[in-house]
Parts: sequence; C-alpha cells; structure tokens
Amino acid sequence: MGKIKIEEHDNVAILRLDNKVTNTISTTLVENLSATVNQIKGEYRGMILAGGTKFFSMGFDLPELLKLDRSGMTDFFHSFNQVVLDIYTLLIPTACAITGHAIAGGTILASSCDYRFLASGRKLLGLNEIRLGVPVPYLTDMMLRQIVGDRAATQMIYLGEFIEPDKARSIGLADEVLSQDKVENRAIEKITELASLPVQAFAAIKANRVEEIRLAYENNYKVKNEAFLDCWFSQPVQELLSKAADKF
Repeated sequence: MGKIKIEEHDNVAILRLDNKVTNTISTTLVENLSATVNQIKGEYRGMILAGGTKFFSMGFDLPELLKLDRSGMTDFFHSFNQVVLDIYTLLIPTACAITGHAIAGGTILASSCDYRFLASGRKLLGLNEIRLGVPVPYLTDMMLRQIVGDRAATQMIYLGEFIEPDKARSIGLADEVLSQDKVENRAIEKITELASLPVQAFAAIKANRVEEIRLAYENNYKVKNEAFLDCWFSQPVQELLSKAADKF
C-alpha cells in the first residue's frame, strides 16, 4: 500500500517502510501505515516492522511538515501518535527489525513494538527532539520509560544524543544485536515462536501490559500534543527545524 509493503511469512506480516532511501515519516506514510496496521488485524498472528539497510527511518519529513499550518500539523501529529498507539496496542506479538539508522520518529516507531532486533555496526538510534526545540511526544516518553526504565530514558530524552547498537542493547532498547543479514530472520523466528502460543491468552497478557500507558495517553493527549505544537510553531524552533530540513 503506497509507502508500506506487506510481506507474508506464514502467519506473520512484515510491514516494510518504503519511502525512498531515508523512509521519512510523511503524511502519506502515516496514512498508509495506519491503514495497513488496521488491515492486518485479524489476518495475521504476528507483525514485524522493517525498513531499509541505510535507514530504518530518518524521522519526520521536515521539508514537507514545515509547509503545514497549525491545523494541518495538528492533524498530522495526532495521526502519527495514533498509529504509534495502534501498533503499541496490537494484541499480537510485534517486533522491529532495524538494519539502518532509526532517527527520532524512527526510534519512536521501533519503540512501539514488543521487541527490537538491531544490526551491528554504526547504526544510530535516538530521540534528538530537545536539540530541535520540541519535547519527545508524550506517548513515546511513556513507552520509552517502560522499555528502558526511568533513569536511562531520562538520559536519552534530556540529552537528545544518538546511541549505537551496543549501548542500545546495554540499556534494554535493543533486545539483540546481530549481523545485518541475520536481523530480519531473527525477528521472524521470534515472532513466529510467540505467534504459536494460545491467541486469547497472549492478547489478554499484552492488553495488561499496555493498559496503563494507553489510558494515560487517551486521557491526556489533547493537552500534551498541544504542548508539542506550541513548541513546534515558536519562531526559534521553526528556525532550528528549517536548518535541520536543509540536511534532507
């Protein structure tokens, strides 16, 4: 479907980001990803997110998004967070197979999955939002703290630095670091194993795991998302974002 390709592996679906080399997160990619996630519900017993070997995703498509007015950016930001929540709350096992850089929004998408398998070498992950003058999205902040713990998450979010695979593994952001040619096969192996477990029981267990964060987001997202947008549209931040967009 457009920017997202579905690859079948028995009862496991690989959703591959397919937006040129950098896999930037554009309005179209978000729309396509949302539709694809909804499409696979009930059809597959496991899901894997994957990208390219240079970039899993470079993050938000800044050149496109900076053209949006507040109303348009509000719609995009809501839709992006909603698809992240949809992946996070999928009641089937999920994994992210990361064979390229996962920058900002790329790390956010990866964090929405149950597991992350990462290629060794110089593959960068991280949330550099603070360096661009915006907060890490509220939903992402909560998911990251669940994955790596409060102290490691605070360090990542406050400093906005990128980390390499071994560091990601040491703090629990990556479950395994493997050679690039083994990443997707390992993700398929893990999700296939979990998909063989009793479906109803797995769904109940996962619902318990995600419930607290789901409810917190649903109760608070309007105020939290507005805080992000207030920063995004401030003049100093627009200048920082414009400079960053020049690198795309």
